[in-house]
Amino acid sequence: MGDFQTKPERPLPYSDEFFSAEEYVDGLLHFVANSELFQFLCGGVHILDFFTTEPGMFISAVPKEWQSYLLETHPMVLLDFLMRDDLSSVSPNNGSGPGSPPESLLQYVKDIRKYSLRRSFKPTKPKLQVLPKSVALGMKTKKVHEVTHFAGYIDRLAEDVAQARGKEITHFVDFGSGQNYLGRTLASPPYNKHIVAVESKETNMAGAKDLDILSGLAEREKRLRNKKLYNRILEAADPSQHNDEEALKKVARELGVIEEDIATVDLRSRKELQATYAVEEGKGTIEYVVGKLEHADLTDVLSQLRGCEEEVRQEDLRMMAVSIHSCGNLSHYGIRSMVLNPCIHAVAIVGCCYNLLTEKLGPPTYKPPFGRPSLKPINARVVRESEKRDPQGFPMSQRLSTYNDEGIRLNITARMMACQAPENWTEKESDTFFTRHFYRAVLQKIFLDKGVISRVYHGEEVDDSPFNSSTNPVVIGSLRKQCYSSFNAYVRGAITKLTTNTEYSQYSKVIQEKMGDISDDEIMQYEVEYRDRKRELSAVWSLMAFSACVVESLIATDRWQYLREQSDIVRDCWVETVFDYRESPRNLVVVGIKR
Repeated sequence: MGDFQTKPERPLPYSDEFFSAEEYVDGLLHFVANSELFQFLCGGVHILDFFTTEPGMFISAVPKEWQSYLLETHPMVLLDFLMRDDLSSVSPNNGSGPGSPPESLLQYVKDIRKYSLRRSFKPTKPKLQVLPKSVALGMKTKKVHEVTHFAGYIDRLAEDVAQARGKEITHFVDFGSGQNYLGRTLASPPYNKHIVAVESKETNMAGAKDLDILSGLAEREKRLRNKKLYNRILEAADPSQHNDEEALKKVARELGVIEEDIATVDLRSRKELQATYAVEEGKGTIEYVVGKLEHADLTDVLSQLRGCEEEVRQEDLRMMAVSIHSCGNLSHYGIRSMVLNPCIHAVAIVGCCYNLLTEKLGPPTYKPPFGRPSLKPINARVVRESEKRDPQGFPMSQRLSTYNDEGIRLNITARMMACQAPENWTEKESDTFFTRHFYRAVLQKIFLDKGVISRVYHGEEVDDSPFNSSTNPVVIGSLRKQCYSSFNAYVRGAITKLTTNTEYSQYSKVIQEKMGDISDDEIMQYEVEYRDRKRELSAVWSLMAFSACVVESLIATDRWQYLREQSDIVRDCWVETVFDYRESPRNLVVVGIKR
């Protein structure tokens, strides 16, 4: 257990099949780099091209011996087999039929489970501090669970760090604090911590300060005003102007009020009043810092701290970087901050939104048939980010960056699938989810047939191969709920959005020209033709989401490996679960302690 009471027995929550973290990492990297089927399912399937070639993605890509079992097994039964069933009692079937899986599929499932980090959660302290209603304002059940457990975890980790280093942590820097639910909890009794909340969106910060006032951590700025004159101005103004300071001043001038008297009336709206924070011995505090972090250097953040005008020395600051669900690269900035900033003594980061990570090594080298590049959609982000070669992107560690001389790469499809949490899918949610993807895949086929989009070849033009070509993406986004009531309603809703929404003006003319006269009968013909193949899509999507459990494990392992490589700075590091997966599936925290 070392010096830290909070440290788990293993630095990574790997399977019992491995004797050490080193053995796990070796096996994980070998599997990710060499399993062509894994690479296909985690990055090679473009859902839009599922039906744009024949015999289709399922028949062409899924091993033939798997197909009968996958198609004839109920979706929820398949999910149980992939993630929950005791595989030691499953006998492989090398023939066909739904009775039992073929041996190669059973082995693949065992491999994915083997290389997926364990996600079970057992609280260190069965009874944690219940959040007061004033502190829990605005939190949903999921957020209450996350904040309750993580605040308790941070408190215990800080005690460990203080005992090991001989000095207490002075501040907790929350990367991307949002509404500051975690910071508000840590600043409130019984924790009473000093929080530095870093947030790029001023609207989030304003909302957080309002919640601070309601929780009792801050007071709204008091003002003195000439109430008689103020009420006179309000009566003369239109009600829509009551929260507009400049409009009220104009009304006052029209009433003949002189500037000197206007100055005696504070015409700011309630929302414009500042929150004031009292600093008292033994009580927690919150400082907000406006800034969009684009690197791990916190010099600008530290310069905004209260007391910096008194030249507080960095060596007197002992800070811990924390965050619940840092999006994309923000997790990397938080982890790197301990290496780059002398005042950061520890980190505890729970990541999320892996699809927002940038890519360090550039696009993968595609090896047919299990890889195709992602084409450029409207927003161009996929291509732009993959070619950016951001030194702060994925992978962080030197080991993953140089593995087999090529490094480990994950495209946006693989990283997006790592956020799916298939173990939490219910039957109703799954059916709704699969239906939406089915509608979108069939609509892409209609787009292709009608000439709205074209086929782009990545190698030799072979019409019957789904692996050497893609179709141009058409980003539709979300539609109104009623558009998902039937395929006809979906197609009509998509056409309306693409021809009337100004954001999609580049499509308006071609959609109107190619599909403006499409009939209900024609739409129904497409639905009838592909209706029985919906199961193909749902089976592959389930396999993709299940396989991507390894992708998330790889990302967490990379972050741990990066800290491990900074041995001259990092004293100890580990990964463990901090939330119940059913409440919050992004439940892996990456912890690092400085020497």
